[in-house]
Amino acid sequence: MTPTTDPPAGPPADPTRAELAALLAEVRASAGHLTATLDGLTDRQAREPSALPDWSRAQVITHLARSADAYRRLLTRAGTGVESGPRADAAAPARALREGADRGAAELVADLRRSLDGMFEAAAAMPEDRWSVLVPALAGWRHPAWFTLHRARREFETHHVDLNLGRGPADWPAGYVTWALDATAATLGARDFPVARLEAVDLGRAWTLGAAGPVVSGPGHVLLAWLAGRGPAPRAAAAPVPPVPSAPPALPAPPVWPLPPVPGWG
Repeated sequence: MTPTTDPPAGPPADPTRAELAALLAEVRASAGHLTATLDGLTDRQAREPSALPDWSRAQVITHLARSADAYRRLLTRAGTGVESGPRADAAAPARALREGADRGAAELVADLRRSLDGMFEAAAAMPEDRWSVLVPALAGWRHPAWFTLHRARREFETHHVDLNLGRGPADWPAGYVTWALDATAATLGARDFPVARLEAVDLGRAWTLGAAGPVVSGPGHVLLAWLAGRGPAPRAAAAPVPPVPSAPPALPAPPVWPLPPVPGWG
């Protein structure tokens, strides 16, 4: 296992044309898996609780549709330089959840499919030289238009698990897990998260976060599920250099996820 010990010197580099095409294909695959899971969803299933506290499946699906709309607007803004509609305010997500909670399954899934289609149409229409244009996240930080695709994939993969319809963290693609752990570890290290090191034993990867704290190891999807608040803390934890054998220390609670990329783009 080769550790990643040095913090990034700057924000992630723009992807090549081939890397961008591969990323877009991965986002399409993620969205395809999501909608395939929802094929045949019943009204009763839609009203049932999701794995997110106090969220029904209908609310998760509504959130996914409105997120895809937001990503479409960001891509359109980057591609044309013009806002495609009014920018959502901070209260918009909660409002959308209330409005979508009582819809039937067919309406929910059709809404999601329309939103996904719009997002992918905006991506297909993006001029090649506009992918690096900076756009604002609702939380206030900025990122290039291409990073919107990473955000969308993370949204789809995470909330697919939250739907509690048979997909779990073990089903996350290894490439997605590696990217998400890379990004999360960089931010946690910058925030002095009290863990010395993360080790993804199945990926052959490790991330040094600090000089003190436990070393946490396990399969990559288990580490990511814990950091994303979608799974329990891994059991494989120990002090980095214990002076005497001792019980593994309790692990700290991760911060609210997802986290902005560090370093970012200003």
